[in-house]
Amino acid sequence: MRSEQEVTRAIEQYSDMVRRLCMIHLKNYADTEDIFQTVFLKYVLSSAAFENEEHEKAWFIRVAINACKDLLRNFFHSHVTSLDEIWEHSTEMQEDHREVLEAVLSLPQKYREVVYLHYYEGCTAPEISQILGKKVNTIYTLLTRSRQMLREKLGGEEYE
Repeated sequence: MRSEQEVTRAIEQYSDMVRRLCMIHLKNYADTEDIFQTVFLKYVLSSAAFENEEHEKAWFIRVAINACKDLLRNFFHSHVTSLDEIWEHSTEMQEDHREVLEAVLSLPQKYREVVYLHYYEGCTAPEISQILGKKVNTIYTLLTRSRQMLREKLGGEEYE
């Protein structure tokens, strides 16, 4: 079990990332908060030793994604939340940012994951490859395809 200082540091450092990642996958504020608690509870109870900060960050990303997938696979999780509910709980954002977020959220999950990790969390393709357990070239392909989809949805080159 981890010390209170370790847990406090981890929450301060990774809470925003975990919430954003969960919101991208779940599109529901209540489920996001449930998974957020689950992720940090797993951290508290985990005895995993991390090699460095990147390893710890990757652990949080992987645990959050897996917890989201588990919830989405859950038989009782059959309701769908509209994007309008996301806007109610998100912070104020400029209209063009909202349009980009809406476009990213409308991508299929495999593209959403790589776009989020690359553009929002600043992960490189090799890092994303390790986190998602896919080949590096697959990540490059997913990024290229997702950029093309976003370009079509947003109508042009201006969002690159």
